[in-house]
Amino acid sequence: MISRIDLRGDALPEGGALRDLLPRAEFDVEAALEKVRPICEDVHHRGTAALIEYAQKFDGVELSQVRVPAEAIKAALEDLDPAVRAALEESIRRARIVHRGQRRTEHTTQVVPGGTVTEKWVPVERVGLYAPGGRSVYPSSVVMNVVPAQEAGVESIALASPPQKEFGGLPHPTILAACALLGVDEVYAVGGAQAVAMFAHGTEDCLPSNMVTGPGNIWVAAAKRYFTGKIGIDTEAGPTEIAVLADSTADPVHVAADLISQAEHDPLAAAVLVTDSAELADAVEKELAPQVAATKHVEDRIKPALAGKQSAIVLVDSLEDGLKVVDAYGAEHLEIQTADAAAWAARVRNAGAIFVGPWAPVSLGDYCAGSNHVLPTGGCACHSSGLSVQSFLRGIHIVDYTRDALADVTHHVVTLAEAEDLPAHGAALKARFGWKVPTQ
Repeated sequence: MISRIDLRGDALPEGGALRDLLPRAEFDVEAALEKVRPICEDVHHRGTAALIEYAQKFDGVELSQVRVPAEAIKAALEDLDPAVRAALEESIRRARIVHRGQRRTEHTTQVVPGGTVTEKWVPVERVGLYAPGGRSVYPSSVVMNVVPAQEAGVESIALASPPQKEFGGLPHPTILAACALLGVDEVYAVGGAQAVAMFAHGTEDCLPSNMVTGPGNIWVAAAKRYFTGKIGIDTEAGPTEIAVLADSTADPVHVAADLISQAEHDPLAAAVLVTDSAELADAVEKELAPQVAATKHVEDRIKPALAGKQSAIVLVDSLEDGLKVVDAYGAEHLEIQTADAAAWAARVRNAGAIFVGPWAPVSLGDYCAGSNHVLPTGGCACHSSGLSVQSFLRGIHIVDYTRDALADVTHHVVTLAEAEDLPAHGAALKARFGWKVPTQ
């Protein structure tokens, strides 16, 4: 059901050579880019008419408008199962606690007497958020995108989610209900690359956004790449990943369950166990079969995900080697199920989010840990972070110098400007002092 990669016996290679030995899903955004390009340009030129046409083509629904009526959002919340509402409300409450703590404050540094640099943090003015609606529906992704944007102080928030034939061309009711709980009333029944294009270009019905965030399929990722430079993006999210670093103290029942929990997302989802214990590897592999048989989405998602080239049990000589492997892999979600798990977790450099010990599974982070589940995939955790309040803020430096403070440093500025053959840079300071460099 899942393959093995044996890295025992020899010294592990470094850097890219080690990464090349590890399992990874194929996710060719560049190839998809050529297919989404005409869609993005069509939305640019035809606006809402193009969106309605693509809803018919890709989602099988006939729409007269793409903006969701306010009464539909209100009705979705009124009809929401009370237990689901309570769970969403708790998820929102915990996410607000964590993300509110991420707020950054203005800070002024006195560089020299009379010379200060202040860094202030300003939220983007408008964001377009994307909530998937393909194989599964993710109201949790609404929470994870909206809460940090709101806590950052973004004034204008719009959300898009694919229209659902089953619900009369509206996004899934739980998506709409989550929007209602969060106070988001600008919602569009638009999916895929065309949703990103709508936010990037704007249409008759939707103002353009400064930024687009939220997970999606390869077409959404490709559209984000297409518009990079025109709009800000969070990340080109690929198939979900879990890596588990475990030793002989780990419970194979827990490890197997956690691998399956991510495999149920998508046939390209990655489930990777890294362990120095052959006995644990055997026990986990034995445990997978009955747990898979007892759940849903077996043939279309879980089995192909576990059997795919992106999933494996990786055997190493030691946890030190295991740490090198998980750092090279850079998992979206990394669980540490070892003795003294917190100490090993503290040494990890590359992961989207780290889950410490047996009582902090990835599923907790997906919903109610308070952390954000929009995280870097495909090894991007070595250079990128998950979604946070900071994602929606821009740092602006405010430079304030007096005449004396400028005079004190003018000779250095002029010297550096001339060294770079940019004499007009130096002249901009000389002009303030009668074209003479102030005497030091």
